[in-house]
Amino acid sequence: MKNNVFLMQGNEACVQGALDAGMRFFAGYPITPSTELAELSAQKLPKLGGKFIQMEDEIASMAAIIGASLAGLKSMTATSGPGFSLKQENLGFACITEVPCVVVNVQRGGPSTGLPTSPAQGEVMQSRWGTHGDHPIIVISPSTVKEAYMFAIKAFNLSEKYRVPVILLMDEVVAHMRERIEIPDKASLEIVNRKKPSKDKEKYLPYEETEDLIPPMASFGEGYRYHVTGLTHDETGFPSTNPENAKKQINRLLNKIEMYRDDIVKYDEYETEDADIILVAYGSIARSAKSAVKEARDKGKKIGLFRPITIWPFPEERLKELGKKAEHVIVTEMNMGQLVLEVERIIKSDANVHLLGKANGEIITPEEILSKIGEVENNGK
Repeated sequence: MKNNVFLMQGNEACVQGALDAGMRFFAGYPITPSTELAELSAQKLPKLGGKFIQMEDEIASMAAIIGASLAGLKSMTATSGPGFSLKQENLGFACITEVPCVVVNVQRGGPSTGLPTSPAQGEVMQSRWGTHGDHPIIVISPSTVKEAYMFAIKAFNLSEKYRVPVILLMDEVVAHMRERIEIPDKASLEIVNRKKPSKDKEKYLPYEETEDLIPPMASFGEGYRYHVTGLTHDETGFPSTNPENAKKQINRLLNKIEMYRDDIVKYDEYETEDADIILVAYGSIARSAKSAVKEARDKGKKIGLFRPITIWPFPEERLKELGKKAEHVIVTEMNMGQLVLEVERIIKSDANVHLLGKANGEIITPEEILSKIGEVENNGK
């Protein structure tokens, strides 16, 4: 067997991807089903000169990775369910202060303590709107162990490139399944590091209105004057309540993501070109949906799969195109209806949108999807 081929768990692959992307700081608190991410980081980071710290709770964990990133280290935390809720306030702080960091959320059944060892996809909307106010965010959802590895790298690259927190939205199935994975040669990986300032230290503006909308970021300890606050601030980083300045800063935060949609947004398609019915699925359920498409095609049915890889920003332009050609769109997700709301907004009246939702701790099977396809075919609207 090749020495770069492994049988890996999703959580294990995610940690390896993060390390290969340059993660050198992890702060977290054990919580099922993300605990392996902390355990493996604790084992591996010290061997690379990195730092691992178990914090007293998820609030402190989020604060710690923000501080480490401000000091120049690529930083990550991981959590699930209630822990993700606790991270929201400091996640907002990272958004307004434009601190690169990666948050892995391994979704489980909820609300509250819910079903700690069972899969779910209940934080789709929380990942976008969980922290208050208008803010930028990037959310990526892997469906395979290999993607857990590759998307961990992608999460760090996007975070560093755009000075924004990135959420890797996994679910318990992807986190705990084991698959054969071939780790690429590190020399072949594209690794992005944050843009550093080139001006004189006296002229440095940490939130400067640059042409590309992404200010260069100095690290604490490098001699640059750098004020950080959760208050709305001006280009110097110091608080400002001026309405025009607030508008300017918030618009830049949002526009720096919107402006680079083509670089950020990713999706996958399977058998969509002639499809009368499009399945929309993400995470582990995309695997069930793909199996259902194959079986339906074997029976002569024109079914296709659209899988958003970037959940936020959502790949709406392509879905809009597919919605104009298909008669029905079925959204399959392990919740009672979250991403379906976004799909309905995008599709509008072009196609009939249906939900196959489930929130009992069990995955949605190919058989259930095929049954839903039959129901839609028989009942039309």
